[in-house]
Amino acid sequence: MKVKIFEAWRDKPLDEVLYECRELLEDTSFPTVRRWRESGGKVVGHFQVYFPEEIVHAAGILPFKVCGAQIEAVQADSRFGSYLCSILKTSLELALSKRVELDMFVTHPICDAARNLGAVWGRNFPYSCQILYLPQNANSPAAVTYLRNEYARLQRAVEVIAGKPVKEDDLRRSLGIYNRNRALLRELYAIKRETPWLVSADEAYVLVAIGGLIPREEHNELLEAVLPQIAARPNKKQDKIRLVFEGGFCEQPPLDLIRAIARSCYVVDDDFMIGLRWILEDVPLDGDPLFNLAFAYLEKSSYSPVQHDLRKPKEKMLIERIKNSRAEAAIVSAAKMCEPGLEEQVAYLHALDKEGIPYFISEFEEKMTTFEHMEIQLETFVENILFS
Repeated sequence: MKVKIFEAWRDKPLDEVLYECRELLEDTSFPTVRRWRESGGKVVGHFQVYFPEEIVHAAGILPFKVCGAQIEAVQADSRFGSYLCSILKTSLELALSKRVELDMFVTHPICDAARNLGAVWGRNFPYSCQILYLPQNANSPAAVTYLRNEYARLQRAVEVIAGKPVKEDDLRRSLGIYNRNRALLRELYAIKRETPWLVSADEAYVLVAIGGLIPREEHNELLEAVLPQIAARPNKKQDKIRLVFEGGFCEQPPLDLIRAIARSCYVVDDDFMIGLRWILEDVPLDGDPLFNLAFAYLEKSSYSPVQHDLRKPKEKMLIERIKNSRAEAAIVSAAKMCEPGLEEQVAYLHALDKEGIPYFISEFEEKMTTFEHMEIQLETFVENILFS
């Protein structure tokens, strides 16, 4: 489809572009998804963390990243137990309240709650609800072949929704578009890492996260227009410490929380929306597209608590992230009730202690609205580092 669903940013100066992006990201009526459907398009929603969007994109369907929202789970709350993370409930609430309408939903067994989300979703909607089984043993010699076949199964399900086959050339075209997108996101993070005074943590977050709401072609256009303007900003370096934020891999912190952190620190790297940046290099366009995509997921990828790969111990990867970005400290956070995130914190803290890297521990929930207490604590933490 050639329809454009996010035009508000065009022909505007940088600050207004960022404002329009923030407005779209915080709009819980999801106007871009609605416009896509109104133009006759279909939508596949996929839950956190990583999803091979190229397969859905190649079918001419909009991949929509389902990652909760700052809403009350009025209807969804009764579908779940009490001690579960907020993102599960608000994600289902988006569909129950008809804020978003899907043609298919896909989740992943990243934790017990997410694994059961597909069944809960399927009991409430007539459309297909799938579980994409990413390899539990990423180190097995059979992992790539297994995942390639799992992607093929997903492709067949998507073809039913699309009403047409997805050809290899369609997949290669989508791979090319997504390769460009990932390259642009790497460029954004390079600016954030090398000259963090040019782009704040909340601005960078908005520019990444909006990719889950619009077609990648439009996201590429936006980034291609915005990145040169960011690089040309006359902003001056401030006396702030450089730090890494770890813990935003699934449920996302409120944008105002990220903005509050940015007032005290330069966030030079993080795992916000890591699924959109999971693959670290271009996926080859020659050969079998599904095999190449599966290989990239396993061999050319980042890390998170929900992928179990013995070659990528999470604590070692965090230390590398800190050192590669020349950060002076870390914020180690986790969403409330997030089992994978809270489990990894123990290993993270031991590794940081061993390396002598200062850290600030926190937790968050997507529906938080007040951050004054956390901000005061963070400012004290930063001052201790600056004046020690």
